[in-house]
Amino acid sequence: MTTDTKKLSMLQVLICGATIVTLSMGIRHGFGLWLQPITQAQGWTRETFAFALAVQNLSWGVFGIFAGMAADRFGAFRVIVVGALLYALGLVGMALSPTGLLFTLTAGVLIGAAQAGTTYAVIYGVIGRNISADKRSWAMGVAAAAGSFGQFLMVPVEGFLISGLGWKEALLVLSGAVLLIAPLALGLREGGFGGGQAPKREQTIAQALREAFKYPSFQLLMAGYFVCGFQVVFIGVHMPSYLKDKGLSPQVASYALALIGLFNVFGTYIAGSLGQKMAKRKILATIYFSRAIVIAVFLAAPLSPLSVYIFASLMGLLWLSTVPPTNAVVAQIFGIQHLSMLGGFIFFSHQIGSFMGVWLGGYLYDRTGSYDIVWYIAIALGVFAALINLPVRETPIVRGGLGKLPQGA
Repeated sequence: MTTDTKKLSMLQVLICGATIVTLSMGIRHGFGLWLQPITQAQGWTRETFAFALAVQNLSWGVFGIFAGMAADRFGAFRVIVVGALLYALGLVGMALSPTGLLFTLTAGVLIGAAQAGTTYAVIYGVIGRNISADKRSWAMGVAAAAGSFGQFLMVPVEGFLISGLGWKEALLVLSGAVLLIAPLALGLREGGFGGGQAPKREQTIAQALREAFKYPSFQLLMAGYFVCGFQVVFIGVHMPSYLKDKGLSPQVASYALALIGLFNVFGTYIAGSLGQKMAKRKILATIYFSRAIVIAVFLAAPLSPLSVYIFASLMGLLWLSTVPPTNAVVAQIFGIQHLSMLGGFIFFSHQIGSFMGVWLGGYLYDRTGSYDIVWYIAIALGVFAALINLPVRETPIVRGGLGKLPQGA
């Protein structure tokens, strides 16, 4: 971004960006509450529902790349408004779809595209362009914490709407609520993007992509983010049904998801703050290894509401706490000129993992009557992700003729 372009205030960016993420992420975190009401009402298998949400995560990843490119080119405002409209349409379609195919197109493709334009990659691009490097990781932690607060706030609300209004009516109410994102996007309208003209850049998109994909640390970050997506989306979507299958009440699942959101407010904020003080690769390795331990202990311990709440609280501390250090490392290595796009590619890997986690959960449950195999895979992947994040190099990349990038590049 050119130096003469006036930057948005940090307070404005954080309030508007955090509220947008709260709504967008808060709504999606409750989708697991609809698994049994929808499959029972429509006579579908769990795999049908799980496949639609798997497509949603994959769609989010694919469209996230192009949403990031568009945000870097035209500014975040336009991308966020389009995302809000698609989100509302997708929720209406999710409520009214008579077939599994249409449900997949609306709950899957449409809502996935909407999330691409209203969540982290786009919001973090605004943060990167407007907040200095010495506060960037912390600010990303604040935005991620907002998404977690959205889960804490919205999941019980969604459970209340389902029980009080019915599952269809609940989705229609949410379709109206998500439109609040559009006016909030006005607060992220940046200067320097007028007339569709992006600020002058030292690299083209093609050059930025070639550079990133040839850099081993970028590849390692992508692989680690795959694991993150697998674990959190499998748990978020299938845990309510897992607990109900074990004889626990639906309220236990609702409270557990809310606790994950509440504790992740602290986890993501702490991770973002620590990212200003210590090596981000060590933060990421610790998070992934801790997830593996927490899941293993949860499966080994006797199941009760208390054990579920302890698991949810600990998992909440680790839930989206990978997001601030991962994106901060990308900004630190490559600079901020193409941050939304590169963040979109990293997140695409996350969403491939999400697709596998949510779909494999439904697939293996329908064939074995149990989620055990997927839980074990999640443990093994946590150890794998911890190990591959340790070699990540965080120093700014050296470019021919440009020298070493400054931290605020």
